[in-house]
Amino acid sequence: MAKKTNSFEDLGGFVFSTNENFDFNTNEDFETPAPHLQKLEARLDKKNRGGKIATIIKGFEGTEDDLKALAKKLKTLCGVGGSAKEGEIIIQGNFRDKIMEYLTKEGYKVKRVGG
Repeated sequence: MAKKTNSFEDLGGFVFSTNENFDFNTNEDFETPAPHLQKLEARLDKKNRGGKIATIIKGFEGTEDDLKALAKKLKTLCGVGGSAKEGEIIIQGNFRDKIMEYLTKEGYKVKRVGG
């Protein structure tokens, strides 16, 4: 059975334009906002992870390279593995308080979500 698409983003973004002057590469000039303009959410999750806890940071706005750079800093800080994709950073283990403290020092606005 095929996966159901819920939005245009599920189709991969750009679909079709009738505008003759449309420039497909206009989104590449996007810059990552300063940390004090970012509103992040820190939550703990253990769904679909075999009962193991992961710390999830959501709400990052910026380039994929900046997201991966921040994820690398957080993984190094905690000494664990993780991943970064689609504006979300996943850190293995319960490091929410440590990550929130670090992000606050860096100037990000971090909100604790859940328990």
